[in-house]
Amino acid sequence: MKKRGGLASYILGRIAAFVMTLFAVSLLIFFLERLSGVDPVAVVLGGKRANEETIALLRERFGLDLPLWQQYLRWVAGMLRGDFGLDFNYQQPVWSLILPRLGITLPLILMASLITVAVSVPVGVVCAVKQGKAADTALSALCLAGVSCPGFFVSMLAIAVISRIAPSVRFTGSFSGFSGMMERLLLPAVCIALGMIALGARVIRSKMITELDSDYVLFARAGGISERKVVFSKALKSCIIPYSSVMSIQIGSLLVGAVTVEEVFSLQGLGSLLIDSIQGSNYPVTQAITMITVFFFLLLTTAVDIIIAAVDPRVRKGEASYE
Repeated sequence: MKKRGGLASYILGRIAAFVMTLFAVSLLIFFLERLSGVDPVAVVLGGKRANEETIALLRERFGLDLPLWQQYLRWVAGMLRGDFGLDFNYQQPVWSLILPRLGITLPLILMASLITVAVSVPVGVVCAVKQGKAADTALSALCLAGVSCPGFFVSMLAIAVISRIAPSVRFTGSFSGFSGMMERLLLPAVCIALGMIALGARVIRSKMITELDSDYVLFARAGGISERKVVFSKALKSCIIPYSSVMSIQIGSLLVGAVTVEEVFSLQGLGSLLIDSIQGSNYPVTQAITMITVFFFLLLTTAVDIIIAAVDPRVRKGEASYE
């Protein structure tokens, strides 16, 4: 019963931290947008002249005639109902602009995440098992290069190289069907995943080297357990928790990396919409995309923290950390 109570307290604490962080971020997003000094009415009018009556009607339509604190409360109340307001440029619900773009960005992030896990774990295991040998040195050097290279640079380099090797490959333009989408998203997903693959492999390598030198592994080897079983059933199992903790943060922040990569590959996802809304001072769209990004990032990291705490009681007692 004591363990359950401890876990329940930890979960409540993480949920409280989730809510408070989301509230603090919403304040920052809302009020920092207003520091730009751009008049939203000027954005709505698009440079056209208007009389005072028209301007007053526009301010009332978008709630700009209210004090800032009332505008904030109105915005938060709308978000809780799933309503992010009207966009300034097209004067239509923000959701109608965001939903079609999610059909590009979410598959891109999912594909990049799957590629990351599928590649980083085996690479980390090989580096740990071959510690100090040529394979470890070569893969570790590649991981270091992968961590150091930003996604947009990798994307431009990939386009330059593949354009010469396979000129028939299309990087822009529309696509149709599931296979067409997979073809267009594969290379951008690899470019986004490269840095995460490198980081994930380094986490697995570091933790597994420690585990392979531990007493329980030595006892397992002395007991006649095969090396393959020692590596995968013993050492790798102990690496899953720290790996999951690090990867949850990386995957949660994937949208940030996707913004620049989508722009390079001319993908009409949330990234291009966010850039256009920032350049056009389109507050409602910028606020909505940022809040959605932060919400899913916090949701993922909080869920992983709770799962880790349920598996390892030391975490909720403050005796261990995997961040």
